[in-house]
Amino acid sequence: MNPNPTDDTRRWIPVARIDDIPVAGSRCVQRPQGLDVAVFRTTDEQVFALLDRCPHKGGPLSQGIVFGHRVACPLHNWTIGLDSGCAQEPDEGCTTPFAVSLQDGVVHLDADELATQALAETRPLAGPARRSSCTP
Repeated sequence: MNPNPTDDTRRWIPVARIDDIPVAGSRCVQRPQGLDVAVFRTTDEQVFALLDRCPHKGGPLSQGIVFGHRVACPLHNWTIGLDSGCAQEPDEGCTTPFAVSLQDGVVHLDADELATQALAETRPLAGPARRSSCTP
């Protein structure tokens, strides 16, 4: 959880009530551009926000299992730190973390970060498997 929404250096916008996010769960915040941001609530009532994309294969972290201050990606079980967005060793890679604040039961995100961070990231495209043109 990050700074207070009364911090004058940030433009905080309300995105959800804390009670709308399940304990040890998440909710997605849609952005006009770029991938969604996943907002996580831990069992100790901390709130974190990450780009909803695992650094491994792009899985939706919002659908993962939250434990402690980490989330397990639903695709390949990579463990991602909610505070940093980084994979736990021996895995490597990070997803973008977003500043988040909780004030009077309302979760706020930084409007400037939502508008500018990680806009080029995309979800991997799945498609049909291709057979090799090589013949044995």
